[in-house]
Amino acid sequence: MKSSIRDNLEGKIHLVKGKVKEVVGKAAGNQDLEAEGKVENLEGKIQTKISLVKKIVDK
Repeated sequence: MKSSIRDNLEGKIHLVKGKVKEVVGKAAGNQDLEAEGKVENLEGKIQTKISLVKKIVDK
């Protein structure tokens, strides 16, 4: 599997996990979990952008 595809997939997984943590943290009133979710969501966005750059560079 190309690294750009793997990075894209891992980024999307982080996006989903981050959003779930954020929603659960907000619903439970757990600010730490909500913040952790926001951070993981951001990491996912960054990783998907990195995959796009790798895809462009590989061409």
